[in-house]
Amino acid sequence: MNLHEYQSKRIFAAHGIPIPKGEVATTPEEARAIAAQLGGRVVVKSQVLVGGRGKAGGIKLAHDADEAETLADAILGMTIKGLTVKKVLVDEAATIEKEIYLGAVLDRGRRRVVLMASSEGGVEIEQIAAETPEKIITVAVDPFLGLHDYEARQIADGIGLPRQHHNAFIKIAHALYRTYIECDASLAEINPLVITGDQRLVALDGKIALDDSALFRHPDLAELRDPDEEDESEREARRHGLSYIHLDGEIGCMVNGAGLAMATMDIVKLYGGNPANFLDVGGGATAEKVAAALRVILHDERVKVVLINIFGGITRCDEVARGVLEARGTVNVDIPFVVRLVGTNEEEGRRILAEANLITATSLADAAQKAVAAAKG
Repeated sequence: MNLHEYQSKRIFAAHGIPIPKGEVATTPEEARAIAAQLGGRVVVKSQVLVGGRGKAGGIKLAHDADEAETLADAILGMTIKGLTVKKVLVDEAATIEKEIYLGAVLDRGRRRVVLMASSEGGVEIEQIAAETPEKIITVAVDPFLGLHDYEARQIADGIGLPRQHHNAFIKIAHALYRTYIECDASLAEINPLVITGDQRLVALDGKIALDDSALFRHPDLAELRDPDEEDESEREARRHGLSYIHLDGEIGCMVNGAGLAMATMDIVKLYGGNPANFLDVGGGATAEKVAAALRVILHDERVKVVLINIFGGITRCDEVARGVLEARGTVNVDIPFVVRLVGTNEEEGRRILAEANLITATSLADAAQKAVAAAKG
C-alpha cells in the first residue's frame, strides 16, 4: 500500500524528520489561502501515486498566493500516467544548496533492512544504480541491535556530506529507520533530502510503501489508503479477501495458492500466452468467493479466456465448480472457460463442469495449452 507524499512526510515529521511547512488543498481557492498563510514562495505539488510528476508538469513554483491559485487550478484535474490529480500539496519553497537521497528498504538476500544513500538526490534510485552505482552507499542494519551512530556516520562520509551536517544527518537516519520498522514498511525514502540555504537538512519529498500483510496491526495507517488511486478490480478483490494484481495479457487466471498461481502464469507464457492477472483465491475458497474472483477477472474487457487451476486440499473442487457456474450466471460474457481441478471431490467438480459444457483439463500443461489455443482462436 503506497502513501501519498503529504501522508509520508507527516509520518516522517512525527518521527522527528524535518519537513517544510505545508497543507493539502483540493481547490484553487484552498491553495491560495494556504500560500497566503505560508507567505513568500511556495511549491504546488500534485498528489498522485506515480513517479515523474515534475516532468509531467505536476510540480510548479509559485511566487505568491495569486500564482499559487492559478497553478493549482491548472494542476487539479490534470492526468498523470492515467491518474487524475484531485489534491495538491502546497509547501513553503526552500533554497536548495545540495540534494541527497536517503532510503530504507528490505534486502531479502541479506535478510536485513538496508539504509541507502546517494549524493545524487532528486533522481530515482534505479537510475542512479544503473548509471553511477558507485555513488550509492549502503548499510545493512542488524535487526537486533538496530542502527548505530557510526553506521549512519559511515553513510554521511560515503556520500561526502560536510561534517557540519553529520549530527543532523545521523538523527534523520535514525528517524527514518524507526519509521520503517514501526510502520511495517516495505520502503521509506526521502528524495530529496536537501541542505537548504540556511544550512538545515530538510526532507522535501518522501515516499512510504506499507506491507499490506501487516496492516492489521496499523488500523490508523490502513485508513490512509486512497481508493481513487487504485484499480477498481483491485478494490473489489480486496473486499473479498482475494490477492489480485492486474497485468497486461488476455488469459484470466484464477488459482488457489500463490506459488501455484506463479507456476500457472509461467506455463501460460511457456505455451505462448500472456496472463491478464495474478489472482489467488486462497485455501478453503467457497463458491461465493470463487464467484467474486471470476467477476473481478471478467471485469477486464481484454480477457479472452479464463483459466482456472485449483488444487483441492482445503478447497473442495465441487465448491469451486459451483462458484464458476454461479459467476457465469451473474456476468454477461461469452468467453471460453478452461478448468483443471485436482484434489478433494474432483470427480464431482468435473461432472458439474462437464454438464455445463466447460472445457476441462487433466494437467496444468494441458490446461495452459487449451487456454492459449482458445485465446488465439
